[in-house]
Amino acid sequence: MIEINQLPEQELLTKGVRTWPVWKKEVSRFSWTYEEEEWCYFLEGEVLIETDTGNYEIRPGDFVVFPKGLKCVWDIRKPVRKHYNFL
Repeated sequence: MIEINQLPEQELLTKGVRTWPVWKKEVSRFSWTYEEEEWCYFLEGEVLIETDTGNYEIRPGDFVVFPKGLKCVWDIRKPVRKHYNFL
């Protein structure tokens, strides 16, 4: 299951989020399988993540945990910019 949270700035700093690499992607739609757990913090964009168990809307300010083994479809509706970290 995907976890979506709003974290206070202090927690983002504690996790080192602002030092993680940044990933950018234009409006698009694609399938994805997570080989590792991913933590990410969305700076820009709007995405609908489609899974077998439901859909998840992600917007700027969301801290998201994608579990290892998740199979999903990314439907990027506004260009994305996010910090990410694979665990």
